[in-house]
Amino acid sequence: MSADKEKIEALTKRVDELVLIMNGLMEDLRQVSASLKSLAVSQITQPITAHPAPALSQPVAGAPQPQGKSKVIEDVKMLFPEDLDSLLSFEEKDDYIMIKPRQFLGSDNFSKIASVVRGAGGDYVSAGKASHFRIPKKRT
Repeated sequence: MSADKEKIEALTKRVDELVLIMNGLMEDLRQVSASLKSLAVSQITQPITAHPAPALSQPVAGAPQPQGKSKVIEDVKMLFPEDLDSLLSFEEKDDYIMIKPRQFLGSDNFSKIASVVRGAGGDYVSAGKASHFRIPKKRT
């Protein structure tokens, strides 16, 4: 029985080592995720530099323009997990993206959204029914 006990102890020790390794990997992934989000936010908030476009790619007067949401709004939407994104509506203003809840968020969802918005350099505007989050298009 002593041999079985030694095998169990050895396996338990190995499992503990693996748990430590997995915890280290999870922390590394959190840091990488935070860095990627930070990079995404900095790309969203950087001013867009105008590059001269080739003559063929310029819009023709009277030609239909592409429909759809602004790329800036799409970039901001990517900051939110899918479950939170579905709770929000996004609107582009002159200097910022306005984010309004579609329904009551509850304290947990509100704090998650506020955290993402603050991470992107934005803030919450408390204005009763007109309350909203906003993320500036570019940092000053």
